[in-house]
Amino acid sequence: MEELTVESLFDLETEVWDALARGDAVADARLLSEDFLCVYPSGLADRSAHVGQLDHGSTVDDYELSLARLRVLSPDAVLLTYRADYRRRRASGTADLETMFVTSVWCRSGARWENVFSQDTPAVTGP
Repeated sequence: MEELTVESLFDLETEVWDALARGDAVADARLLSEDFLCVYPSGLADRSAHVGQLDHGSTVDDYELSLARLRVLSPDAVLLTYRADYRRRRASGTADLETMFVTSVWCRSGARWENVFSQDTPAVTGP
């Protein structure tokens, strides 16, 4: 079985962002568990809502992920946190740069890892 590293999990998280940038609902769904839950500042979303946001194409123009940290919860569950700097796709043109901190829980299912939970926390400036 592949060794678990922050890089290997960060690569999986990057695949989720790549799917959002390409508008690839199939790739997004493949990475999320059936019972996936996401906590947004606006509320809760399940797998179908996360994948459904790609019904009209990509949702992200560009992004950069950094500051990855991994916490091993068990041999089959990990918590990954990181910073995401990104621009949303807008029909009206380029959106402003946004920053958020993301926490994702990934669980091993057989020989592969699935994203079972994600929480997005917008970054704030100032004290």
